[in-house]
Amino acid sequence: MQTFTIGITGGSGSGKTRFIQDMADHFTSDEICLVSMDHYYKPLDQQPRDNNGIENFDLPKSIDYDALKADILKLKQGQIVVKEEYTFNNPQAKPNQLTFKPAPILLVEGLFIQYFEEIEKELDLKIFIEAKDHIKLGRRIRRDKEERGYDLDDVLYRYEHHTMPVYDELIEPLKHKADLVIPNNSDFKAAIDVLTGFVKLKLSGIAN
Repeated sequence: MQTFTIGITGGSGSGKTRFIQDMADHFTSDEICLVSMDHYYKPLDQQPRDNNGIENFDLPKSIDYDALKADILKLKQGQIVVKEEYTFNNPQAKPNQLTFKPAPILLVEGLFIQYFEEIEKELDLKIFIEAKDHIKLGRRIRRDKEERGYDLDDVLYRYEHHTMPVYDELIEPLKHKADLVIPNNSDFKAAIDVLTGFVKLKLSGIAN
């Protein structure tokens, strides 16, 4: 089976996860497979910590790169991948068993999808989603409170000392290597419509 692989990257709060979810709504599970780097974070006791002893989830070393790369290659080779959901140590969240089925279109999203060179080589199309800093921060506050159980002080500390320094140094420069840069300060409906049309053409070509 031919696989066309699309990588989605951008800063925390830019809208990467919502983007691939909105894309998926236009296709069946037999046509498209979604993989998020969020499920490849190392266990808490293996996370790097800053000088104040706070775990820093915004560094490349926080990701189980070998597992992520292996699963991408398995999917491209037509193999099913089973992975436990990563709940960011939220005690109220019960992790699910996730099953990723190979499909002609593979969407992979995450902070370091382009940063890891061996994973970047597997991407046929690289998309960078960007948004203004204050918008990303607002989204991050809402997400981390609702999904990860972080209080406001924790979110602001991590954003100032972890998220933004890594974005400025490692993530933002990748924008200039992307094939498409999509702004998401309000919505990206037009971009979804354009990319959906492109992917449908790809699917038609693969089927023929």
